[in-house]
Amino acid sequence: MHRQLSFDLPVRAALGREDFFVAPANAMAVALIEGWRDWPGRKLVLEGPKGAGKTHLAHVWAQAAGARIVEARALAGADIPDLASGPVAVEDVPLIAGDTAAENALFHLHNLTLAEGHSLLLTADRPAAHWGLTLPDLASRMQGTQATRLEAPDDRLLTALLAKLFADRQLIPTPDTIPYLVTRMDRSFDSARQLVAALDAAALAQGRPINRKLAADVMERFIQPGLLDNSPD
Repeated sequence: MHRQLSFDLPVRAALGREDFFVAPANAMAVALIEGWRDWPGRKLVLEGPKGAGKTHLAHVWAQAAGARIVEARALAGADIPDLASGPVAVEDVPLIAGDTAAENALFHLHNLTLAEGHSLLLTADRPAAHWGLTLPDLASRMQGTQATRLEAPDDRLLTALLAKLFADRQLIPTPDTIPYLVTRMDRSFDSARQLVAALDAAALAQGRPINRKLAADVMERFIQPGLLDNSPD
């Protein structure tokens, strides 16, 4: 038995630098996060699909830089001068497109943070030119910010990601489970997250260990084309 299946254990995401697997798909982004003191203009946009590791790297940077992390959608009600008193990471910037109050807040946060000599990290699922920002001055500043992208995972990165997702849920799959998944699953970070969640739920519900047989059953019954949530984070 590979788990006490009768207990619905909490998910605790490991967000330290030691928990982030470096592969060709993300090596440039990791290098820029680690070299944050040299960002042109002291700012960086981190792009990538949902589940690609943007939040993880934002936490890595926040720990290194002593920064705070804020959701872009929370900016309209935030104390901007207080946020700008130190380094800050703003997550999911495209989600405020068309929100006049939030866009204005980000514009002031951008200007004040840099004027105070601090650094600014922004995360998004796509390039700044496609965020749909309606405030021209903010859009121009975002499009003029250096950007780096977390690319789609190769086999090594997908293997490491699945192992981390299982560990976050305190799950120990059999050795042949992850290789089986890697060769058959949709090659995206968000699909990996949802697949591990489905395996966890199935193991709990059926009282079964997480092995290749359960993985095959879950992929057949739970993971079907068009059922995965591919919305931006």
